[in-house]
Amino acid sequence: MAADETRVTKIASINIKSVANRDCCLVEIHGPELGKKYVLDSEDYTIGRDENNNIVVDLDNVSRRHARISSRQGRMFVEDLGSTNGTYLNDQEVLSAQPLRSGDLVKVGGSIFKFLDGDNIETQYHETIYTLTIADGLTGISNKRYFLEYLEREMGRSHRYHRALSLMMFDIDHFKKINDVHGHLAGDYVLRELAQSIKRMVRREQCFARYGGEEFALVMPEDGPEKARVFAEKIRKLIEEKQFIFEDKEIPVSISIGVADMTPDMTEPNQFIKVADANLYRAKKAGRNRVIG
Repeated sequence: MAADETRVTKIASINIKSVANRDCCLVEIHGPELGKKYVLDSEDYTIGRDENNNIVVDLDNVSRRHARISSRQGRMFVEDLGSTNGTYLNDQEVLSAQPLRSGDLVKVGGSIFKFLDGDNIETQYHETIYTLTIADGLTGISNKRYFLEYLEREMGRSHRYHRALSLMMFDIDHFKKINDVHGHLAGDYVLRELAQSIKRMVRREQCFARYGGEEFALVMPEDGPEKARVFAEKIRKLIEEKQFIFEDKEIPVSISIGVADMTPDMTEPNQFIKVADANLYRAKKAGRNRVIG
């Protein structure tokens, strides 16, 4: 009898494995269920706010039945189900069923899912989860946790070798108004587009991160105060001149920047951040869209 029970258990585990180890899934990289994996083990998956959906996203900007992921001739497709705020594939609105490729980002309201497909799906999943620990899911740049660790490390290095270290803190002017007038999806677009535009200017040895909400941080090792301020002005001008267009409407965007340089008495990241934040506050009080530091 014991042998029979062992055989039954073995057969059951094989059946479960064959269902669970499909070669594609969705991973929530931004939203209320951060890091959750949804194995696509059926031909039709719906996403929405209603509890009857396969994937439930409890956000106000998600429709009751928002989007569908379906299998057709061996490929997975995403389509919008007439949602209020639309479904986006790699920042492009989904107007008809679109095929999915591994690594694609599907945006449903205020949540973002990463589609994974292929033989090494478990490896991809673990890499995605690791990335979530150091990167911001919405903007794709470093997150606050990584920024604080990097800043502490560079401050120690700067003290040891007596090298310059500069910190830039900045945020988007009147960001609440952008959300109120254009909607939160437009606000997400501005955050993501701004971050990616600035990221292209950042050198590998620097750290560019989303500090929280609409505030960002940039650590600049060895540049010195003059270079740091010049770089800050370039970033400010880049955003002032850039066109932000969401759903055929242009959104005016500017940023205020506070710059600080590390001094010998600074031993903790919070001390450094406090000085840069104070200069950011001064930039706001002086009329916004400017650099102070």
